[in-house]
Amino acid sequence: MNLSNKKCQPCEGGIPKLKEEEIKELMMSIGPAWKLIDNSKIIKEYSFVNFIHTMKFVNRVAELAEQEGHHPNLFVSYGKCSIELWTHAINGLSDNDFILAAKIDDLI
Repeated sequence: MNLSNKKCQPCEGGIPKLKEEEIKELMMSIGPAWKLIDNSKIIKEYSFVNFIHTMKFVNRVAELAEQEGHHPNLFVSYGKCSIELWTHAINGLSDNDFILAAKIDDLI
């Protein structure tokens, strides 16, 4: 399944969270460095040679998030950026989280 070709759909709530079986399947469609936390969030840490390279990546992620209408939590430090994805409106995981994860990985 090529998630990078999909588009995030607006979510204002009212949709169910992904089920455990759906999450397991989607986890296989993104890179193994993405970690599942409590079946409710996915996270990944990216490493860079310095702060400038980190910030260039962060800015590209911000542009992508705006295009997709789905926004991750970003944690930035020198040479590192951790990304946390989950759908706030449903307090859990949706297809959007996996679509954005795949698209973020494509930025590297």
